[in-house]
Parts: sequence; structure tokens; C-alpha cells
Amino acid sequence: MTAQPNEDTATVTDDDLITAWGLLHEAMNGVHPRLLRGITPDGKDMAGPWFEVLIRLQRTPGHRLPMSRLAREVSLSTGGFTKLADRLEREGHLQRENCSSDRRVVYATLTPEGLDFIEKVRVKHVERLREYVLAPLGDEGVRTLSAVARTLRDSSPC
Repeated sequence: MTAQPNEDTATVTDDDLITAWGLLHEAMNGVHPRLLRGITPDGKDMAGPWFEVLIRLQRTPGHRLPMSRLAREVSLSTGGFTKLADRLEREGHLQRENCSSDRRVVYATLTPEGLDFIEKVRVKHVERLREYVLAPLGDEGVRTLSAVARTLRDSSPC
């Protein structure tokens, strides 16, 4: 299905579109590593997938989500996510729980230690978000960024 040109997109050239997407990638590649550098309680860097899994669980009521959903949300294959979950489990950050009503569903649940860990990491992450995202964009820019990102996410077929 091809999008029909409208008043908003008729003036956007192919080069404009390529440039906009490229700038977004450059911005993410420049900012993302700064957000996770030295943010663990012992001052170590944190891998993006680890952070994404733990922060999603921390922000979810009950601190648990189906593993298949988490894998999809952090853009990992089920096999890749299983390996990550194994490592997070060995570190004591999460545990697996079987669903009582559906044997096919396994939940990843934050442990108390994992919750404590990600809450400490979150504080440093927010400090960096304020420095590297809020400071250059301002309040309205962050709201616009959020709206644009939500629109792109929600229009994705996955």
C-alpha cells in the first residue's frame, strides 16, 4: 500500500526523507552510548539490551512480562532473548515464572535485587537524559520527540 501524497508530505523530497532518517540515526548513535556509560551502582557501563529489559520490567505493574513480549519489545529473537535472560538470571536480576493458565507462557520477573539494581541505574540514566536530551531539546522538544516516536512505533506492523 502506497501512502497518498497530502499537504504535509507533498513537499518532502526523497533527499529530505533520507536526511531526516539519517539524522535520527546519527543522533541516536551519538547519544545512546552516553546514556548507559558508567551508570551501574559500581560505575560500570551497561549494555543496551540489559537496560531495556530491566527498565521495562521496573516500569511494569508487578514487575513481570511474558518473555516473548519482552523479546519483541527489545528487538531480540527469542533465542537471543533467552540467552540474555539466562545472564540476567545468573546475575540475580530476574527470575522466570511459568504461567498458571497457559504452559506456553513464561514470565520474566524482576527479583528484589534486580529491582534495587535498576532503580539505582534509573537515577543515573535520568540524569543523563536530562543532560543529553532535555537540555538540547527543551520541554516542548521532548514532548514532540515523544509524540513522533509514538506515532512511528504505533504505525509499525510488528
